[in-house]
Amino acid sequence: MKIAEIIQTIEEFAPLSYQENYDNAGLLVGDRTSECSGVLICLDTIEAVLDEAIQKKCNLIVAHHPIIFSGLKKITGKNYIERVVIKAIQNNIAIYACHTNLDNVRFGVNNIIADKLQLKNRKILAPKTGILKKLYTYVPKTHKENLLNKLFEAGAGNISNYSECSFSTEGVGTFKGNENSNPFLGKKLHRQVEPEVKIELIFPNYLEHKILQTLKENHPYEEVAYEVIALDNQHQEVGSGMIGELEKPMTEKDFLLFLKTKMKTKCVRHTAFLKRKIKKVALCGGAGSFLLTNAIQQKADVFITADFKYHNFFDADNQILIADIGHYESEQFTAQLFNKIISKKFPTFAVQISTINTNPINYL
Repeated sequence: MKIAEIIQTIEEFAPLSYQENYDNAGLLVGDRTSECSGVLICLDTIEAVLDEAIQKKCNLIVAHHPIIFSGLKKITGKNYIERVVIKAIQNNIAIYACHTNLDNVRFGVNNIIADKLQLKNRKILAPKTGILKKLYTYVPKTHKENLLNKLFEAGAGNISNYSECSFSTEGVGTFKGNENSNPFLGKKLHRQVEPEVKIELIFPNYLEHKILQTLKENHPYEEVAYEVIALDNQHQEVGSGMIGELEKPMTEKDFLLFLKTKMKTKCVRHTAFLKRKIKKVALCGGAGSFLLTNAIQQKADVFITADFKYHNFFDADNQILIADIGHYESEQFTAQLFNKIISKKFPTFAVQISTINTNPINYL
């Protein structure tokens, strides 16, 4: 088992291209071509977690938060980040982080919180734009179905809950090969008129290389005519936060007590009660104050997240209940998600969840 195989499995679930532009997800330390002796999963790669990996003979740490977030100009061991990097290199331990890309996928971090709160009718709170593309290509009628099937298998044609989505238009194509051509239909130096089908499919931009490779490998023509255009459409399965509904409305106090229990937190910071029932719930794991406006616009009764600053609480403006449950608390179940992703693909491989509580915040 190579480290690269573990990484590929994670990135198939949460592609790196889905991370925010400020993020630093991916392989941070180590050689992806090395054999993997074991995987240790954690939220934060602190020194105690690294020591645990050494003790358990795991040479790959998979973390949610990147230990290296901004550039390192020197590595002298003057802080915990540099000490972790030095010790990881000395002990041949690779460190991989899957951060905002895991936050942004439909069944990622936010879906776990929604599971804990038993929300129904879930959808992404702020879907991303600019990550979809559209392929147009032209193929003889006789090869349409085979080409479509291959493109579907490569990941094209998925729209929310639907797969194998495409649109086809019949028309007439012309082409004339030069003396160096080897046309599939017709003869070189002769204009060929051929009934063709125009196929249209959408795909996420990170699959572009795979889609085009599949197109060229399965298209009968020597030279494949195609167009790829960028779309501004929202990707309904990728984006920040999540919104859903409780099975039954609850009072604000009862809901916060329910939230406190389900999310195993000792403290919930919240705005004043608005004396109305909680039914529609918006949420975001980690620091999600930037989504407050989205939650209000979609008429959520409560917005659950972490790291709200003092003045941000005023922005609720008596329109919504804010519930800050703590950063660690909102992401504490992420390790279980990593375990599920890896173990599903490699059920007999050694995957362990760290026993170290990396929460830097304590409550008295």
